[in-house]
Parts: sequence; C-alpha cells; structure tokens
Amino acid sequence: MQPVLLLDVVGLTQAQISPEITPHLHALGQRGSIAPMDSILPAVTCSAQATMLTGTMPSEHGVVGNGWRDPKSFEVALWRQSNALVRGEKVYEAAKKLDPSFTCAKLFWWWNMGAAVDLSITPRPFYPADGRKIPAIYAWPPEFGEETEAALGKFPFFDFWGPKAGLPSSRWIADAAIRTLREKRPTLTMAYLPHLDYDHQRFGPKAPRSIEALREIDVIVGDLVAAADETGAAVIVVSEYGITEVSKPVHLNLALRKAGLLHARKTPNGDVLDPFGSRAFALVDHQIAHIYTQDDAATAEARRVLEGVDGVQSILDAEGQRAAGLDHPNSGDLVVQSDPDAWFTYYYWEDPAAEPDFARTVDIHRKPGYDPLEMFLDPGIKVPMLRVARRLAQKKLGFRYLMDLIPTDATLIRGSHGLVPEDPAEGPVWLSSLPFSASSTAGPQGTSAPGDSGTIPMTSVKARVLAALQRPD
Repeated sequence: MQPVLLLDVVGLTQAQISPEITPHLHALGQRGSIAPMDSILPAVTCSAQATMLTGTMPSEHGVVGNGWRDPKSFEVALWRQSNALVRGEKVYEAAKKLDPSFTCAKLFWWWNMGAAVDLSITPRPFYPADGRKIPAIYAWPPEFGEETEAALGKFPFFDFWGPKAGLPSSRWIADAAIRTLREKRPTLTMAYLPHLDYDHQRFGPKAPRSIEALREIDVIVGDLVAAADETGAAVIVVSEYGITEVSKPVHLNLALRKAGLLHARKTPNGDVLDPFGSRAFALVDHQIAHIYTQDDAATAEARRVLEGVDGVQSILDAEGQRAAGLDHPNSGDLVVQSDPDAWFTYYYWEDPAAEPDFARTVDIHRKPGYDPLEMFLDPGIKVPMLRVARRLAQKKLGFRYLMDLIPTDATLIRGSHGLVPEDPAEGPVWLSSLPFSASSTAGPQGTSAPGDSGTIPMTSVKARVLAALQRPD
C-alpha cells in the first residue's frame, strides 16, 4: 500500500489559502489537487470527523454534535472519546480488510480510545479522588506515548485548550507525527492540528492575529509535507468547517427557563441544569443546539418560545432533521440554528449568585454545551497571573481551590461555526499531493474531481483515502 499522511487542519478554508500567506498549503494544492468540501450539519469537530472516518452522515453514525443527551440515562456529556460511539466501518477498519499488513497511527484525531489502530495518542487527564485534574495523554500501546514524550517532552496540555491554547500544542502533535513517520512507518498516519480554532474564535477569522495563525500553521504543514516526502508518503489535508465572524451571543436556555420549561437544581455550588426535571433544555454547540423535551406539548411550547428569540435563524423538526441527515435517536426533538453572525451560549441563569461554580473554570464535561470563553482569562481580574499563581500554590499545598479564571462575558467571542456556509470556499477544504485522477476508481461514491457544484462531498473522504492507499507506490 501507498503510505498516506492525513492531516486535519481545523478551521482551514479554501478562501484562506494563498501563495502570500500560506505558501506551503498553496504549493500542495498546485502540486496535486484542491477543492472545497461540502459541509455537514452540524459543522463541528466530532460530527465532521465521524463523517470523514465512516463516509456516512450523522443520521447513520450517530455523532449528532460534540455531545448529546443519552436517550436512556439522560446523561448530558460532550467530548466523549470512545471509538465505539461512532457507528459504521471506519477508514482504518476498511483498509485492514483490504490489506492485513496495513498499520495506522492516530494522533489526536477524535474518537481515539479503543480505535482499531496500531498506535494512538489523545489528550486524557487523570482525575484523582481529591478533585484535582492532572494533565496527561492516553496512548496505545502505552510505551508509544512514553517514547514520544521522552523524545519531545511532555505534551503541552494547557496549550491544547484553555486560556493558553495556541501554537505549542499543534507543534508538538506535528513533531510527534514526523517522528512517527520516520521511526514507525505506518501505512496511514493521522494527525489533528487545532491551531486555527483558537484565535479564529477569539478574534474572528480576519483579525490580524488570526492571519498570523494561518502563517504559523502553514509552516507546520510545510514541515509535515517535507517529512512525508522524505518517507514516501502521499499527503492529504482536510478540515472540518470554516469559522465565521460573529457578534451576537444568544442565550437559549435562559429563554427556556424564563418560560418555565427548563429547571435548574439549586445546589451549594450554584444552580445546575436538571435534565430530568426540565420539560425542555438546549444542549448548545457553537451555532447549533439540540433541544431535548419531555413530550409533544413541551416540544411545541419550546418551539414557540425559541421562534421569538433574536438570533435564531431556523428550527428543524423531525422532518427537517431527516432532510439534513441529522435524524437519529441522539438528536434533540428540535434542532436550532443561529443567524450567521450569532452563536449559542449554554447559560441558564441571570442572578450572579446562582452562577454554577464551574462557569468560571475550564470544565468541558460538566457544562451543558460548548463554552468558547474557556479560551480567555477574565479581563475583570486585575492581575490574572497573580490569581493563577495563587491557585497553583493552593494546589501544590493540597488545599481545595477553584481555578476561577474564565469570564462569562459572551460578547468577547468573535468567531464561531456549526452552520453550512452559503459559500463553499468558506467551508471545509480538501488538498492532496495526489491529483484527483490518481484516485478516480475507488469507492462507491467515486473519488474523481469535483462536479458541477465545484465541491466534493465530505462523505467521500473515506473512499478517497482508501483510493490513495491503494495507489501503486
């Protein structure tokens, strides 16, 4: 099989690629192929990756967002990692059937734990019984992670998510991929580069800092392409979505609570969403939200309430979800889409005294929705690094502490995603060192050049990767 390096450059669009700002990405497209990809709904990480891995829509693979309410337990959770949650045959499982000697390294792509791959690394902290969180990676086999960190240093976890999120995490992942290419020589090497996600959401995709982030990720891609060329691997670059300018936060859960539909349990640590007592609540995910209800009457009432909320563009019922490829038991009874310049917060309280204790912390698992404010230090803290130092000292001394550094001013956010863009050039992109004609024979959907629409389906990525692997090396 032809070795392949598959890069997921999150947030990259064709409109952002130019010889001046991204010369390495531009050269890769000129050398082989480039085209915009169709977006799926929702245009978010976990759903897009599941679609590329399986070649199917959320209605089939079941990943209806970065999280969902479990239909039976009513557990609300985001950022699960088990590969078994994704229904359908993944690209690495299909490749193994084609050639038993096939091997795969999966570096920071989601749905990593328990995946049928030979080498893997994913972020996975330790959670001791005393309530601490200790940054760490999960690797399989464990010695692969130990070798990688021995060579590169500890993974910079706080540069992967949180107020420090930035270039060092993508640099480390890229160096791990380069080391894997050279020393392990897997047939398929998959690497996830999150760098553009951070400043594009903080400041908007056209801000000067976001343009600089494009230059920075382009350098990293150039290093990876050079390593792939050195080891004889073809290169495929994909992305999951484009990020759009936003200026309007929308508080769906607060509207549902004011209407008497959402119930929050009063606790010693603030109000906490009660999915059992709520007749309707929103699990928000950037620019889309799943509305889970108790019965048809609650569904109708929730729809009436949300139709009157400024910033709501459309509401999909079961038929609308079916048309969008999003009808699945994991989906909400309604799916709400924001206006293009708006995004949805998870907030469900008005009284600051009722604010849950996790609101001002980085806590991706307890919040009933995605919180991009976790990428900011609260500008209301006069000396934030002094607050950080105090909290770290408390941690080291064994005291209980709250890393309460995150703002709740949702107007700080300037970029978001989740919708299908009107202009495909502002959505996900495909690039490869291989021309389209080199992968024109494999896959039930075909892997040829874009048709009249000028785009290629995201559902064709699996077939295109398999075709590249089967290309004579």
